[in-house]
Amino acid sequence: MHRQTALSRIHTLLTQPSFSAAEARLYGVSSAHIHYYINKELIRRLGRGIYRSSEYQENNKNFRWEDLIEVVHSIPRGVVCLISALAIYEITEEMPQEHWIAVPHTTSIHRKGKIKIVRFRNMEIGRTKIDLAGVNIPIFDRERTIIDAFRLLSRETAIKALKMAISAKGAARINLIKLQDYAKQLRFNIVPYLITVTT
Repeated sequence: MHRQTALSRIHTLLTQPSFSAAEARLYGVSSAHIHYYINKELIRRLGRGIYRSSEYQENNKNFRWEDLIEVVHSIPRGVVCLISALAIYEITEEMPQEHWIAVPHTTSIHRKGKIKIVRFRNMEIGRTKIDLAGVNIPIFDRERTIIDAFRLLSRETAIKALKMAISAKGAARINLIKLQDYAKQLRFNIVPYLITVTT
């Protein structure tokens, strides 16, 4: 495969803040090709298995989440959770000081710097993907994030998130049936808090 042909195949990926080697393989571009592009300074390596076009131009929308996108892609089976997820969904007034990433409880991964690793026993409840600045990232949905906030964060943070999510309009509004179902599965009694914020 010629360089230009390979680059044209991953054109969509090259317009994103970052992409993974796995994503490139879906377009028929191997790790060997990527390393060739890195040597030719056409692609930059951001982290383990995470890359970006050398010509990528940042904008304000992408810049806000750029580090989080790179972090979650660098952690095997990582899922954005808790404070980071609340911020993405705009149901908190807190600005995350760290990137909160959930991993399976048996994972021995350790990260330094501005990364908060949280080990969960159930990684499937509420797991979804969203488009963040043009990149699909794994994240827990609003309902799971709120239940986790009650389980693992301060009551003040959790109650405020619940209030903001209930008062949201359109697609941003939470599904109360799903919220209560998740609460049962995760063994947390959400009913008293629902009564408090809805009466």
